[in-house]
Amino acid sequence: MRDEYDFSKGTKNPYYSKLKKQITINIDVETIDYFKAQAQQTGIPYQVLINSYLGDCAKNNRELSVVWK
Repeated sequence: MRDEYDFSKGTKNPYYSKLKKQITINIDVETIDYFKAQAQQTGIPYQVLINSYLGDCAKNNRELSVVWK
C-alpha cells in the first residue's frame, strides 16, 4: 500500500445522488416476517425489498390510507 495517493485526476461519484442513508426504524414483527418470506422466494435481501417497495410508493406519490380500529 502506498504512503500517498494522487487523486488530482479523480472524478466525482456519478451515483452520489443515489447513495443510501442508514436509519433506525421500528417495524412490526409480522411485517418483517412477510418481507423475509418474500426474500426467501425471490432471492432478494429483505431490506432491498422494503426499500424498493417504499421507493415505489414515493415515486408514484401513493397516498397512505389508515383506518384506526
